[in-house]
Amino acid sequence: MGTIERFGHGGDVWTAADAFGVDRKALLDFSANINPLGPPSAVIDRLGREMMPSIVHYPDPGHRQMKKLLAARLGVDEALISIGNGAAECMALLLLAIRPKRVGVIAPCFSEYETLSRKFGAEVMHRVGSEDNDFRATESQLTELIEQADVVFIGHPNNPNGALYDRMLLGRLAALAEVASTILVIDEAFIDFANEEEHSLIPFVHRCSNLIVLRSLTKFYAIPGLRLGYAIAQPQHIAAMSAMQVAWSVNGLALAAGEALLTDEQADQYAASTRALIDEERAVLRQQLHMLGIRTWPSVANFLLCRSPEGWTAKSLQAELCRSGILIRNCDMYVGLTERDFRLAVKDRAANAIVASALAAVLQ
Repeated sequence: MGTIERFGHGGDVWTAADAFGVDRKALLDFSANINPLGPPSAVIDRLGREMMPSIVHYPDPGHRQMKKLLAARLGVDEALISIGNGAAECMALLLLAIRPKRVGVIAPCFSEYETLSRKFGAEVMHRVGSEDNDFRATESQLTELIEQADVVFIGHPNNPNGALYDRMLLGRLAALAEVASTILVIDEAFIDFANEEEHSLIPFVHRCSNLIVLRSLTKFYAIPGLRLGYAIAQPQHIAAMSAMQVAWSVNGLALAAGEALLTDEQADQYAASTRALIDEERAVLRQQLHMLGIRTWPSVANFLLCRSPEGWTAKSLQAELCRSGILIRNCDMYVGLTERDFRLAVKDRAANAIVASALAAVLQ
């Protein structure tokens, strides 16, 4: 059996179904980290109205309405915003625009930092975070990377473990990056699950010329199939990224969904309900996993990094669970992790109970 994550990510129910002879539609997918509440009703309503117009007309190549609404929401100028076909496209655009020779990453981390960097010809430099520090790098490690690399990626919170960095530390690093002529990229794809206003680096962008903040709208709002994200940076970086973007890379339905999110009168209630649900269910699930001898690390996001008990690899545990209709994310390919490490999405109480029960049946 090959690796289920042969494309480098979770959520590949097609490969899992082929590998284990199960119905992909029947798989309970804990390998992708999507809000269990599903998309806000405003998005569903808007997509119903926009279906035909968005299909028969080209989308706005300038993403003008989306930028206008997002600028108002974030309190930034529209010139500081680039809309992308997911945050991954924004990563690709900034690498294409900057053409770095050396890219620094903190392992373990989102695989696209390294994949895209190598794809575009950059050398990738790793610094490995300590287990005892929840896989965060130390300030000296981060400083060293910024002084040596042309671009440095930091997940905030980090995937696959869900740890945040201190915002003042990141602010110091952004100032250092300016002195070192290094681009510091803060990936905030999962920050909506934490206290966004308290932790986000977006307020630092206006005074840190080499800081780029990436955001995703697909995880928190449960629209990964539409692909929608954005970057916040000073105008010269946004202009350079936009120059690399293929026309109409962001489709009309994605833009309609984004506009609906940004004008939804129930947006605050949806966000509060999501955070309350994830905070409660993550704590319950951690306790259940602990009772099964599975180590977990603290997380502010909607997923947990887990380590299986002795005698089990993540791949073998994944195989056993998949035959029972449950897909988890094997993390043995992450630099800095072990063959026993896997990631679990945090879902609602009923779904979490199913995965905990299935794990108990396999392990005990």
